[in-house]
Amino acid sequence: MRCPKCTSIEDKVIDSRIARDGNTIRRRRECLECNHRFTTNEALVRDSLVVVKRDGRQEPFLRDKLVNAIRLACHKRPIDGEQIYMLVEDVIDAIEAGYESQVPTSGIGEHVMQRLRKMDQVAYVRFASVYKEFRDVSEFVDEITSLAPGATPTTPKSQP
Repeated sequence: MRCPKCTSIEDKVIDSRIARDGNTIRRRRECLECNHRFTTNEALVRDSLVVVKRDGRQEPFLRDKLVNAIRLACHKRPIDGEQIYMLVEDVIDAIEAGYESQVPTSGIGEHVMQRLRKMDQVAYVRFASVYKEFRDVSEFVDEITSLAPGATPTTPKSQP
């Protein structure tokens, strides 16, 4: 790791700690040239996934795009950044376990909705309204009705 002060690559690790989420390691380092102390974070590098869109197009999986979609759904809801981070990590773990290298958008969307439904029903409806592409108010009402206690979750309607 290059020292941010003198750019030397000679350093030693003073302290290592696993972050709260368990997916990153925080390391405190000291430069052997100038004795400057700095912190680094190490994270697991995941194999690249390709997302297959509804129209068949393919694009690289972008974690930030998923985070932004979930943040939008959770806007002004009692959900903090740590909960969103954990939700995203759970979804990524699930899609990596369920798919080789290509994942359909439906796979991502279903995993997100499953978790949001348990976390916050308003955020769930917001996400579902975009993901399921409701064509009219009755589909929106049906989705909200499915959230009532004892109701069974709806399944996505196939696109014509």
